[in-house]
Amino acid sequence: MCTGKCAKCIGCTLIPLAIICITCNAMLFFPGWSTEPSKEVGTKLTSEVTTCLGILGGGINVLLPAIQMAAAGGKGCCGNRCGMFLSLLGAASILAGSLFCLTMSVMGLRYGPVCQYYDPEETNTTGSPIPTTNTSLIWGRPFVNPLIEQNNENYLFHPEIWDTCVEPPNVVEFNIILFSILIAASSIEAILGAVHLINSLFGVICGTCRKKDDDYEDTMKDEKKENKCKQHLTSFITKPYQTVCVDPFQPIRLKRQC
Repeated sequence: MCTGKCAKCIGCTLIPLAIICITCNAMLFFPGWSTEPSKEVGTKLTSEVTTCLGILGGGINVLLPAIQMAAAGGKGCCGNRCGMFLSLLGAASILAGSLFCLTMSVMGLRYGPVCQYYDPEETNTTGSPIPTTNTSLIWGRPFVNPLIEQNNENYLFHPEIWDTCVEPPNVVEFNIILFSILIAASSIEAILGAVHLINSLFGVICGTCRKKDDDYEDTMKDEKKENKCKQHLTSFITKPYQTVCVDPFQPIRLKRQC
């Protein structure tokens, strides 16, 4: 495929993926559809969310180069070596942003959400989240450490303990779904970014598939259109007019000679 057309195709594919990343990251600021955590970002939201992994990483860093690629692909700016070099810089931005989003999403999924749960030091000896006397709710990440009672496995494989988080409601499922979408979207972005990086390198080193004959033909077509337009304009201005008196009480009419 032509390097310019390939850039345009990749750009059109990346735009919806970037929008998905931005949307998911924005939703993560309201875990479980609760607005309370967003009021205390530093303590009630995960560090992965507050770094704007989807808004900046998989979002803006990908969206802006993708728009440029989609708009300038084919016979536009990506049709020459200079344009492909600029496209190469955009590919580097896409790859860096998507990898950042992917890494932070994996960490966010691995360590679980920040939620309100019962202090394990004050719960009963079985480790049950059911409150006992003198228990208190605290904000934190209850699934950061491996589950010793489940052979050091991750909380993802044990849905029966997800109700450890009391508030916000259903925050674990909310967290898993959105981070999974971010992982999928950023993975595709990273693959497309790598493909476009290679495509741009070929475009810079070898040039595009656009031939000189094509450039010459396009130039001649543009010149013919311009000359034709000039001829019509000149004919309209220079053609004489004749005066026809229809009625002495009527205004004079101008009639163009054929």
